[in-house]
Amino acid sequence: MPLSTEEREAFLAEPHIGALSVASGAADRAPLTVPIWYGYEPGGDLWITTERDSRKYRLIAAAGRFSLMVDRVEPTVRYVSVEGEVVSAEPSTDEELHAIAERYLAPEAAAAYFEKVLPTFGPSVTVRLRPRRWLSADMGALV
Repeated sequence: MPLSTEEREAFLAEPHIGALSVASGAADRAPLTVPIWYGYEPGGDLWITTERDSRKYRLIAAAGRFSLMVDRVEPTVRYVSVEGEVVSAEPSTDEELHAIAERYLAPEAAAAYFEKVLPTFGPSVTVRLRPRRWLSADMGALV
């Protein structure tokens, strides 16, 4: 059963790990699909941070769009998929990098991430997507 607009936006706003897909740009390759942290508030743009020199970002910049799917299996199987165009791509701020890590990690783990992991990455970019097409379902509605 499809989710209402309010249900799908609320579900997307929860801190799920997303599966980001973007066209590979090659006729002999499927889309690049990778797990990613993301941020979203109902009614707004979805955003991700990634390394500026990553293959993922190069493909997003070339395509000008991507899709993201999030799901869960408990208490019912539910998913939301959103697709849209990139509306901005700017160098990530420290505030954005902290916000995304703190969304997914406990305080102690986030501190370790900032100290040990983040310095191993190159410069980051924050990409904002304007949701245009949605797919959603909750299989619990079938029972």
